[in-house]
Amino acid sequence: MNSFISWIGGKKLLRKAILEQFPEQGTFDRYIEVFGGAGWILFSKESHAKMEVYNDVNNELVNLFRVVKYHPEALQKELDWILMSREEFFKAIQPARGLTDIQRAARFFIAIKESFGTDCHSFGVRPKNMQNAIIFLRRASDRLRNVVIENVDFERLIKTYDRPTSLFYLDPPYYGAENYYVGGFNAHTRLRDILGQIHGSFVLSYNDCVEIRKLYKDFEIIELQRAHNLTAVGGGGKKYKELIIKNF
Repeated sequence: MNSFISWIGGKKLLRKAILEQFPEQGTFDRYIEVFGGAGWILFSKESHAKMEVYNDVNNELVNLFRVVKYHPEALQKELDWILMSREEFFKAIQPARGLTDIQRAARFFIAIKESFGTDCHSFGVRPKNMQNAIIFLRRASDRLRNVVIENVDFERLIKTYDRPTSLFYLDPPYYGAENYYVGGFNAHTRLRDILGQIHGSFVLSYNDCVEIRKLYKDFEIIELQRAHNLTAVGGGGKKYKELIIKNF
């Protein structure tokens, strides 16, 4: 199934190629998405392993996932009669105090769905059936029923869930594009160092650049191309080079 949201750097276009690099089903019993985002790889299968973990450091994103998991009907009710509307969008992104977690999740859902390129800042100016998106939340909740949802730094997460039978999928902010993410990211080397010490297996998505190739020169590197979908940096119909890196 698809994810219930889009997100910057989402892996909708590459999910098939990424899944092809996973170890054989049954050889791992823990599946951990370290930089969860929209969870496109998580949602691509009914189940990856007996234990599944979704993590992200974005508090609003994690709150949305938790509300979708535990309170989908309340979130749907909060979103009743929402339309693709400039007025609704700008109301949703204005700071507000005293909100419940469900109200926060509803506002963030609107900000994602109605913004341009999921930037949560500018109105999308395009048609969208918001009611279909709201109805889909029930299916997303069912998929997340047995998923552990975390909101911690990647190093703490990896150390917590690392076992010889763990599979980590990582899609960190890309090198040179860190500022597109809330809080940025300046830990590429720290991430490489942690991955070099784990007992489990990892599959890592990155942009194809000299710096990343140098960092991961001791691991297997697979080259990929996809259509460019980072509207914030343009690209039109150009192809965007990416890497899949793994330790097995």
